[in-house]
Order: sequence, then structure tokens, then C-alpha cells
Amino acid sequence: MAKNYPKPNDTADNKERLNKTISNMEAAEEAMKFAEGKELAKIKEKNERRADSIEDLKSEIQEEDKSRINGYI
Repeated sequence: MAKNYPKPNDTADNKERLNKTISNMEAAEEAMKFAEGKELAKIKEKNERRADSIEDLKSEIQEEDKSRINGYI
């Protein structure tokens, strides 16, 4: 049986992932105007998770920038 290993953290695309997540969040906010009931609740929940991801990505990007400045990367 093959073992599943987590993908290595590729920090090279963090800014691209950040922009894509922000774009998806904005599109979902537009979709909320036309949603109701369970669909609206799902969109809100997903956007809450996106907001958390955005903060985490921003923090990670800042840490990487500091590491580059200090010569660690």
C-alpha cells in the first residue's frame, strides 16, 4: 500500500495563492447577493475560512520576506 505524504510547502507561489483567494472571496461576496438559505450560509462559512487563509498567507509572506532580508532564504 502506497503511503500518502503531504506536499512540501512551496513558498514561491504564496503571493499568487493570496491573490487568487482574495479574488475568490470577492466573487463569493457577489454571489451572496443572489443566494439564500443554505447556499448563503455555505458561502458565508467558506468566506470565513478564506479570511483566515488570507491572514495566514499574509503572515507567511511577511515572515519569508524577513527571512530573505536576514539571509535565511
